[in-house]
Order: sequence, then C-alpha cells, then structure tokens
Amino acid sequence: MTPVVEASGLVKRFGDVRALDGLDLVAEPGRVVALLGPNGAGKTTFVRAVATLVRPDGGTLRVDGVDAAREPGRVRRLIGLAGQYAAVEAAMTGRENLEMVARLFGQNRRTARASAAAVLERLSLAEVADRLVRTYSGGTRRRLDLGASLVGAPRLLLLDEPTTGLDPRGRIELWDAIGDLVADGANVLLTTQYLDEADRLADRVVIIDRGRVAAEGTPRELKSRIGGDLVEVHVRDRAALASAARALEPIAPVHADPPSLLVTMPAGNGPDDLLRAVRALADHHVPVEDVTLRRPTLDEVFLTLTTTPDRTPA
Repeated sequence: MTPVVEASGLVKRFGDVRALDGLDLVAEPGRVVALLGPNGAGKTTFVRAVATLVRPDGGTLRVDGVDAAREPGRVRRLIGLAGQYAAVEAAMTGRENLEMVARLFGQNRRTARASAAAVLERLSLAEVADRLVRTYSGGTRRRLDLGASLVGAPRLLLLDEPTTGLDPRGRIELWDAIGDLVADGANVLLTTQYLDEADRLADRVVIIDRGRVAAEGTPRELKSRIGGDLVEVHVRDRAALASAARALEPIAPVHADPPSLLVTMPAGNGPDDLLRAVRALADHHVPVEDVTLRRPTLDEVFLTLTTTPDRTPA
C-alpha cells in the first residue's frame, strides 16, 4: 500500500540553520501521525514542505506516491491544511466561507453548495452555518477552519498545532471532530505542542529533534522505552512507610522515599500488580493515603529524547 507521506533524507536550510537535516519519515494510510519536538526542531518546516509551501534543498518527498518537488500542483490537490490560527472570514457566515473555499478548489456553484453542506453536517456545524463567523466561539471557529480544509476532499489532512490558543472546552470539541474524521478513514498528519493531544489522537508518534527523527512508535511503545509502570503507595508516617515496604517486597523490589512518605514498586503486569499490592497492604494492615498505578507519560518521553533549544525557523 502506498504511504500517504514518504520522506527520505529530507534537507531544508535557512541560512546556516538546517531546519531539516536528513529527515526520514513514512506515514501509512488510515493513521493519525503526530509530530512532536521542541520549538525549532523542524516540525512546521516539514509540514510546510509536505504542503509544497517550501521546497526542500535535498532528499525526496512523496505524498500519496506523488513527488512533491516535481509535481507540486498535484500534491496541493491531495492535501487539506489547517494551521494554528483560524483562516476563515469573520464577516461571512460559516456556510459562505466553505462555499467560497470550495469554489477556489474549482468546484462549480452547485457542487460547492453540496460540499459545504456535507462538511457542515460532518462537523456538527449545521446549526450555526448561517451565522456570521464573528459570533462563533473559538472552538467552533476552529472547527469551521478544519471544515475549510475538508471541502476539497483531501487525501491527507495536515493539522499544524490546530488547538493552539483554545480553552479546554474548545480543545475537546476539536479533538472530537478529528476523532470522527479518523473513524471515517481520514489520513492525518498532526503537529502539536500538547503531548496529551498526541496521546489521545495519534496512532503513531514521531519525535523530531534537530531536524531529524529522534524516535517513533505508538504512544505505548515510546513510553515503554523510558521505563515501565510503577505502583506508588503514599503513606501517613514513617512507621507505615517501613510496613508498606515489607508488605510489598515479596512481590517486587521496592524503593522507599522517607521525605515524601512514598513507596514505589515496578509493575510489569500493570493492573494485576496493582491489585496484588493492594491485597498485600490490606493483609498487613498498612495505613495508606493513596495507592496508584503510574504509567510513563509522553511528557517524560519528550524530555528524555529531546535536547534542542529553541532555534528558528521551526
């Protein structure tokens, strides 16, 4: 099956800065691929290269099998792009915005109306379709911006930090909309500064640092690279700390931290080990404040695998 995006040895220079430094990346169909990295790592430059907004200085880049350098016009017809800030016209209605974008894609008036109506329905925007965009909330406006990238029926949807600046409700609304698109078979390449967003949406995460791929895998695979699950037991006092350590030692090696009144234990079997720990603590009548199963986060993966300070451009 042809990859939706395939980059090999991709290089892009801006003066003395190599924003992309031999980047290799493959995005398979039917997946959400999230690009993570520090500011200046090359994420946005890569998305702009895929969108044919910048021309790489070296390497090859194909979108759905089409060479982006040789046939940029064909590539543009394959993609939809939604950036960090809503690009819709506030003085027009949502419907008018989408119909205008559809006409810019070359659709005739009747087809543009049908395309706009379908996207409005798909993103649950039909009820506000005929209101001026200036009256929309931030989350609703961003969903309309997402809709503008869909009216051309793209093969690949590029989302460059789409929830930047949104409040929690707006972020959740957009996450739900993206999730619905993926359930319908959309191919998505996403850059984000919110690691919980990548954890929630992405099938595959690619961490970029200094213009190269530092690591890639499913969120679970990446988390496992920096350590396994832990059972954490918070106790009331130092006597309970010693009792908790004795209770858990038959299960796995433990680490007791007196200042924080915390006992930790590796949990290679995840919830099963948590259950064993709870039973052992109860059997030994250990007074505890809290027992939790803590899993590594993408934040920890990010901090472990990236070192790049802020560079420009991104």
